[in-house]
Amino acid sequence: MISVSVNNEDKQCDPAQPLSSHLDDWGFQCEKVAVAVNGDFVPRSSYGDYQLSNGDQVDVLAPVQGG
Repeated sequence: MISVSVNNEDKQCDPAQPLSSHLDDWGFQCEKVAVAVNGDFVPRSSYGDYQLSNGDQVDVLAPVQGG
């Protein structure tokens, strides 16, 4: 297990699992969020291949509706 920060909340996760799996576990819908790891946006097409590392800072951004 590794430790990462997700929207400033500490999480433990399996480093063998891809980012898409972690997003599901954390309650996010992959197709509706943008993700930055250590300040760099990760293309949505890479969520299924992207591996997190210990100490990564993950920012998950959901769209905001309004008018």
